[in-house]
Amino acid sequence: MLTGLMMDYQLTIDRVLEHGNRLYPHKKIKTKLPDGTLHEYCFHDLYGRVKRLCNVLERLGVEPGDRVGTFAWNNFQHVELYFGAPGAGAVVHTLNIRLFPDQLAYIINHAEDKVIFVDATLLPLIETVADKIGGVEHFVLFNGPPGGVETNLPGQIHDYEQLMTAANDEYSWRVEGENQAMGLCYTSGTTGHPKGSLYSHRSMYLHTVGSCQAAAIGLTENDVVMPVVPQFHAMAWGLPYAAINVGAGLALPGPHMQPAALAELIETERVTVAAGVPTIWNGLYHELKENRRDISCIRALVVGGSAMPRSLIEAYEKELDVNVVHAWGMTEMSPLGTVSKLLSHHQELPQAQKWDVKARQGYPISGVDMRIVNEEGNELPWDGTTMGELQVRGPWVVREYYKLDEGEDSFTADGWFRTGDVVTITEDGFMTITDRTKDLVKSGGEWISSVELENLLMGHTQVLEAAVIAVPDDRWQERPLAVIVPTDASDPPSADQLQGFLEPQVARWWLPEGYVFIDEIPKTGTGKFDKKVLRERYPG
Repeated sequence: MLTGLMMDYQLTIDRVLEHGNRLYPHKKIKTKLPDGTLHEYCFHDLYGRVKRLCNVLERLGVEPGDRVGTFAWNNFQHVELYFGAPGAGAVVHTLNIRLFPDQLAYIINHAEDKVIFVDATLLPLIETVADKIGGVEHFVLFNGPPGGVETNLPGQIHDYEQLMTAANDEYSWRVEGENQAMGLCYTSGTTGHPKGSLYSHRSMYLHTVGSCQAAAIGLTENDVVMPVVPQFHAMAWGLPYAAINVGAGLALPGPHMQPAALAELIETERVTVAAGVPTIWNGLYHELKENRRDISCIRALVVGGSAMPRSLIEAYEKELDVNVVHAWGMTEMSPLGTVSKLLSHHQELPQAQKWDVKARQGYPISGVDMRIVNEEGNELPWDGTTMGELQVRGPWVVREYYKLDEGEDSFTADGWFRTGDVVTITEDGFMTITDRTKDLVKSGGEWISSVELENLLMGHTQVLEAAVIAVPDDRWQERPLAVIVPTDASDPPSADQLQGFLEPQVARWWLPEGYVFIDEIPKTGTGKFDKKVLRERYPG
C-alpha cells in the first residue's frame, strides 16, 4: 500500500470554535432567559468564556476523561459547556431533564459524573435524586436568583458566574487527539436501562461537517438557527457545533418552549432554520392558525425524533408556506442519518406526490451507509416495498455502548449497528420507517404498521395526536388499538367516524380493533410517544 503524503491534522472540536471565532467573531448567540429577557453576545465572547470555563473545570479538579454533567435548557451557558468540557479534555455529559428519577440517578452514577452544571430553574428536578448521587463532587448553578439558593444536593455548591469571573481567559486546549472522548449521551431508556453513546472528537467533527452539507441541513452564514430539540437530546442534533462552524446565528429558547413563545422568537429573531420533534411543530401549527405571525423567514422547518404526519407537512406548506424538512437519526448516530429533500427528478411530480416524498425519512447523507435485512440477516432490495430491519454504519455511528454491563445484540458481526427500525427504501434511496421492531402489530401472521395508522389518524381534523399499540387477541394473536387525543375534548370524533375515515385508506384487517380517548399521550424524555406506558395501561 502506498501511503499518502498529507498532514496529520487532528479533527477536534476546539478547531470548530477556533474557526468560528476567527471568521465570524461578531455573529450572535441569543438566549431567552428564565425571566423572559433576551441575553445576547457574539462568537468572540463565547470564545473567551469557553477558555475561562476550561480554567474553571481544572480548578474544580476535572482531569482529562472525566465526565462533566449538564442539567439545563437550551441556553448560552449550555453552549459554553459543549465546547468547554471537551476543550479541557473532559467529556460533556448531557442529562435528560425529563427522565424518571431512578433513570436519572442511574445515568449519573453509571457515567460517574464528577461535576454537574445545573440550571437553577431545574433544581427541584435534580434534587429528587440528591440522596442517590453521592459520587458527584461539585454542583455549579446558573440562572439562579442574585442571593443564591439553598439546596440539598451533595458535594460542594458553586455559582457559575462567580467562578467564571475569577477565572483567566487564557488557556491552551487540553486535547490529545481526535480519538479522545468528548461527549456522552444516553438513550431515553424506554426498555431496560438507558445506554450510553460515547462520542469522540473525530466523530463529532465529521458529524458537524456532514450535517452542513448542502444535501443535508446545509447551514450557512446567512442562517439563524433555533434548536428547539433539547441540548440534552443527542447534542441538539449537533446544531450548536454546526452553527459555530459556519457562522450561523443561534436563537435559543431557554425554558420558553410553549408554542406562542417559539412563534415570537421565530418572528423577532428572523429564524431561518428551526429544528424539533413533531409534537413541538404540531403545537406551533395550531398556535399559528389561531394567532398569525410573520414566519416567512423560515427556509427549513427540520423535524425528527419520530415521523411527522404527512397531513401536518401538507398543512405547514399549503397553509403557512413553510418548507418542512424531514430528518432521521439516533443518539447512537450523533445523531443525523437521513434527510428528505426533493431531488431533481421529483420536481415534475404533482404537489400531492411531492408531499408523499417529503413524508419519508429521506436519503442517507454522505458519511452514512444503510442496508435493510430480514430476520435471517439476509440483505433485502431497495424497491420501496420490501420491509426489513435498518442497519447503519459510518464515522459518527457507535461501535459499542459505553460501559455496558449486560449482553447486547445491537451490533452485527460484520460491524453494522442494528437500529431496531423496520423500514423500506426506494430505488433512489429514500427511506421510510414503517415501525420499530417492538411496536409492529402482528395480526394473523401479517405485519401492521402502527406508524402508518398513526399518521393517517392524525390527518383527521378532529384528531390532535394518535398512538397505536398491539393488544393480545385470541384469534389473530395481536390487533391494533388506537389511543386518541381529540383536537377538541368537548367534541371528540366517534369510533365509527374514525373507522370510516380509515376504511378507504388501508386494508380492512389493518383497521383498529378499538379506540380509546384520553387527554394526553404519555411521552418519553425525548418527546416520542411512550408506548411502553400505553401497553401497561391498556394490556388488552
